[in-house]
Amino acid sequence: MQPEVLYALGLSLFAGLATGVGSVIAFLSKSTNRKFLSFSLGLSAGVMIYISFMELLYEARGNLETMLGTGTGNWVVAAAFFGGILLSLLIDKTVPETENPHELHSVEELTDDSHHHHKLHRMGLLTALAIAIHNFPEGIATFMSGLAEPETGIAIAIAVAIHNIPEGIAVSVPIYAASGNKRRAFWFSFLSGLAEPVGAIVAYLILMPFLSPLLMQIVFAAVAGIMVYISLDELLPAAREYGENHLAIYGLIAGMVIMAASLILLM
Repeated sequence: MQPEVLYALGLSLFAGLATGVGSVIAFLSKSTNRKFLSFSLGLSAGVMIYISFMELLYEARGNLETMLGTGTGNWVVAAAFFGGILLSLLIDKTVPETENPHELHSVEELTDDSHHHHKLHRMGLLTALAIAIHNFPEGIATFMSGLAEPETGIAIAIAVAIHNIPEGIAVSVPIYAASGNKRRAFWFSFLSGLAEPVGAIVAYLILMPFLSPLLMQIVFAAVAGIMVYISLDELLPAAREYGENHLAIYGLIAGMVIMAASLILLM
């Protein structure tokens, strides 16, 4: 396996394992730092949105216009971009609304005895499954970005990892509250994050044998669509769930500024 492929797979693994970090934080913390989480989730959204429009989509459009002509190139970019959004939407629809991982939990629920244990345990298991399904396209996005642009891949992996931390809390909190077993809660949280490197491996096995300069640009546009959907449907709503709306927007702007500065410095 080529070094650049191993590097891209490593980035997706790093991002996925952050769910385990969220589980550990839940066990060690007595309360949820809502301001920090709100700002961090907004920052992740800003990074991903800026990269999607100013790096991936911009590059894909320019290259496809050169390869296919202005008119055809623009149509292909638009189709691939909205195709990525549609893929994320279809995956999202496979998760029952009542078990959607957007319904995050706080550390305080670890000591909340007002819920029935069986219901909490079931909710934790279904949340783990839901998050695993959601993490699959994120793994594809991280892998393909890291394969093409190592620096961009790092930024995307960090952004995805930040938003995986509260997802890890969402899995571990109800399972631990129901069973009292930290190890069990941690492992379910950890395993839900492994869907990201699995998504990367699937992308490698399916796409790599057919990957050409033309297909690579189409994949970039689709990845941009996936990341925009994740940002608008997952990150920003989750940030607002913590009740710090302005901090989420500040984080969004900060993420865009950081990415703009880093891309300029890397040119």
